[in-house]
Amino acid sequence: MLNRRHLRIKVLQTLYAFFQSEEVDILKAEKELLFSVERMYDMYLYLLLTLPEVKRAAENKIEERKKKLRPTEEDLNPNLKLVNNILISQLESSDELRKLSEKRKVNWTGAVNQEIFRKMYLQIMESETFFEFMNNGLEGFEENRSFGVQLFKNEIANSSFLYHFFEDMSIHWIDDLDLCCSMVIKTLKAIPESGKVSILPLYKENDDEKEFIVQLVRKTIEMDAENESLIQELAENWDLERIAKMDMFLLKMAITELQCFSSIPTKVTLNEYIEISKFYSTPKSNVFINGILDKAITRLTGDKKIVKIGRGLLS
Repeated sequence: MLNRRHLRIKVLQTLYAFFQSEEVDILKAEKELLFSVERMYDMYLYLLLTLPEVKRAAENKIEERKKKLRPTEEDLNPNLKLVNNILISQLESSDELRKLSEKRKVNWTGAVNQEIFRKMYLQIMESETFFEFMNNGLEGFEENRSFGVQLFKNEIANSSFLYHFFEDMSIHWIDDLDLCCSMVIKTLKAIPESGKVSILPLYKENDDEKEFIVQLVRKTIEMDAENESLIQELAENWDLERIAKMDMFLLKMAITELQCFSSIPTKVTLNEYIEISKFYSTPKSNVFINGILDKAITRLTGDKKIVKIGRGLLS
């Protein structure tokens, strides 16, 4: 489920909190890192459950309109294309999704959460996506799946109500929202007509992502003084206090990764941290980080501290 760049960002957030609090317990930092990643999986499940909740809000609205004192013909015979959507029904009947949600206590129960979807549905009703699909006269599984995917992608994922909900739950969840939404879309598009919903795993099967992030946070903390000394040398006339804190953390992570992960190509490490800096540091950080890391690679390679094997060749 999770890509390496996002895992690096999770390590960055953990390191920032660790050093800001002057913490000394590395095991605690590792636990907080893994918990943060686990919470991302909760967000993924929350998002998968949004379509059934929108359907429920639509059903409630239909019943409410039928009970009007003078209901119209449309009130009495509403368009049921959304509430009868096959893709949403598949999500509702998924045993795997239900069991995971129950196990992790992820749900949208409660009056406050139901009000979120009532308001969200009222906005959805005014959207171009809703109007187009509800009135195009098309039927069949592909149409149902396309409706569900576009409804989630265009309306639910961009809902301010959802944004505020996740922001209140965790300050870091907003950074995770785009990735989790993309994973939901991938899940929805993969649902076959047969009906079985395949929930994505937290980590890729037979991969070492969990070990990667634990080792990266641990080694970066352990090598902090060593890395800071190297950065000070390479930054020449720069005072360390003038270097943005986020730049320092990114440089320390990158220098650690270059030396401690022999299967990750040098260019991959260099490019990843430059890209992350564009979103998490100052506008000129990527140029600064690129320059320091180029020097670090030359120095560490000459000192034989960067050794790459297998797929992780130096180039």
